[in-house]
Amino acid sequence: MGNGIVTVEKLYNAPVEQVWNALTDKDEMRKWYFNVSDFKPEKGFEFSFAGQGSKGEEYVHICKVLEVIPNKKLQYSWAYKGYPGYTVVTFELFEEGDKTHLKLTHEGLESFAENGPDFTVTSFNGGWNEIVNVMLEKYLANK
Repeated sequence: MGNGIVTVEKLYNAPVEQVWNALTDKDEMRKWYFNVSDFKPEKGFEFSFAGQGSKGEEYVHICKVLEVIPNKKLQYSWAYKGYPGYTVVTFELFEEGDKTHLKLTHEGLESFAENGPDFTVTSFNGGWNEIVNVMLEKYLANK
């Protein structure tokens, strides 16, 4: 993939199992991430969810689990219904005592370049920072 990469890292005051469950349990995901219809941390599992654009547009995300290493790594494809482009999202977890270091990488964003302002690297960087640094942090702090 090219230079369209976003990386966000965060240290959570939560054990790795708790962070893993937040990333992989559909009921937990719905509380802080997106309203996924279903999710299983199994290679080949396909899932989708709707997200909102900057002007209220609805974007249907189409994803497929590519790799799962329990409590360590979750990777899935990320594309949009009706739009060209294919990207890969990777969540990596590193145990640091009773805390967890999360590294999120979203690669291939240059493949969305022609889809408009909601699909820029800057837009994804802002979105992932909000998700990782605010939404997931708040969810884990209140568990």
